[in-house]
Amino acid sequence: MVHRRAVLLDGRTGGRALGDVDLTAALAVCARDAVGSVLATARLEQAVGRTLRSAGGTLWGYEEDGELLGICYAGANMVPVVPVDDPRAVSRALDAFAELARAQGRRCSSVVGPADAVLGLWARLRHFWPAAREVRADQPSMVIEHAPLVTADPRVRRSRPEEFDVVLPACVRMFTEEVGYSPVSGPGGPYETRVHGLIAQGRSFVRIDVPEPGPAGRLVRRETGNVVFKAELGAVAGGVAQVQGVWVAPDRRGERLSESGMAAVVQIARGEVAPLVSLYVNSYNERALASYRAVGFRQVGTYATVLF
Repeated sequence: MVHRRAVLLDGRTGGRALGDVDLTAALAVCARDAVGSVLATARLEQAVGRTLRSAGGTLWGYEEDGELLGICYAGANMVPVVPVDDPRAVSRALDAFAELARAQGRRCSSVVGPADAVLGLWARLRHFWPAAREVRADQPSMVIEHAPLVTADPRVRRSRPEEFDVVLPACVRMFTEEVGYSPVSGPGGPYETRVHGLIAQGRSFVRIDVPEPGPAGRLVRRETGNVVFKAELGAVAGGVAQVQGVWVAPDRRGERLSESGMAAVVQIARGEVAPLVSLYVNSYNERALASYRAVGFRQVGTYATVLF
């Protein structure tokens, strides 16, 4: 049996840092698994026409016989993408990425993406990097490519720039519940900037209840004017819009707002952003899984996330 060997342009064996000239080949790798690679693809598409440096991270690649088989985007999040069927080639690619990651040291807040690649990479790094705060090894990756199966909430719409001060607290509460710490870093901080950006790009969706006068002018709800449902299209690339940050106000849970709200997001996203809508969710979150299935999402793979 002839074993193929990774031969790089500089004559070495293993992975290497990719440059702007490699963007087309890297995007072709991502296109083999558009749903699994959307987080990386979004960064690469951002660099097209500009530079990889503008995407805010480093891009590594793994080649065999002159063919790029896998890439790993290393930025605020590390996203390995190795969409090949040969387990030995996958293993060699992850070996190469782990070597590069050990040399660089941990700079990311998470490793996230298709579970086999993420968990394989983490197995190679766990004895060299600081301990992970949490490993979420089973996160169903789900998609919908048709109209939602439930009626969309007509009150769910895109957030408006002037609503930032109302939307941000809901985003912070969602993040804190999901990840375990507050992302707030003050005006102009990275999280605040991201929320601003998603609103400006039309990728933030909310339902904000308006005042409902009751008897003698009293308000029916004390939470009037607050966000009761929100979600974002956190990554849009390669014909895929990935929904992130789905959240329902605690005092409104149990009203099926997540189902009708997600139906609205899917309806708008498929009509105006991308034909395929995806998301990933923790396998233990049975309520969310049931809600997404009711909307029409189906599982097509599994993600994993290593949190630091």
